[in-house]
Amino acid sequence: MRAGRSLLLAMALSGPVKAVECTVATYGGHEFSVCRADAEMEDIRLFLNDPDTGLPLATFSNVKALVEGEGMKLAFAMNAGMYHQDRRPVGYYVEHGREFSRLVSNEGPGNFGMLPNGVFCVGERRANVIETMTFLQETPKCEHATQSGPMLVVNGDLHYRFLVDSDSKYLRNGVGTSGDGKTVWFAISHSPVNFHTFARLFQSVLGTPNALYLDGNVSRLYSPELGRFDGGLPLGPIVGIVVQEE
Repeated sequence: MRAGRSLLLAMALSGPVKAVECTVATYGGHEFSVCRADAEMEDIRLFLNDPDTGLPLATFSNVKALVEGEGMKLAFAMNAGMYHQDRRPVGYYVEHGREFSRLVSNEGPGNFGMLPNGVFCVGERRANVIETMTFLQETPKCEHATQSGPMLVVNGDLHYRFLVDSDSKYLRNGVGTSGDGKTVWFAISHSPVNFHTFARLFQSVLGTPNALYLDGNVSRLYSPELGRFDGGLPLGPIVGIVVQEE
């Protein structure tokens, strides 16, 4: 735990990062891949369908090929929200300022409907995780956005339904943002963890006042820095960081 915290503290104090900076940290006896991005400087995007065919991109390989076709480079990617069998997002989804799926504010089945849930919103030179009802009231402008649930951390507090000793354990991934919207933290567990442990990583180690669960079991990461290019089940929404080819 100390090694993980010291590595993350060094990252947090290092100032602006180039594209994205990833490391492996240990918390609560579990390992996590943790990636930090500067929302002021980096091109953080959501990906869902191929713009030419309209078919779901579904894999990191397809997103990588799409980005490289634009003369750019994919520096990082992660699955970014729950989806139906046909890859359509379950909740709110925005890509390049265009809304593809409406905001869902009512309680429902599964993890998505375990309120409070929230939205990861990428705006101009900032990114924020925002609880859904707050998002509905404030209607912030998002260039890219994805809704998922449940919230892991809400205004500094853990989701009220998380139990310390819960035996519901899965590979899990999520996203948290700093209070000023300048820093984004992405994390994915290396082994099954419960919600409480995963949320405490964002609250106590990363220090994010708001964090959002993206998914579990299908959780995947693309990080050249960590040597990860995860395959597996086809995905719905994917978040990526795009940089200029060197």
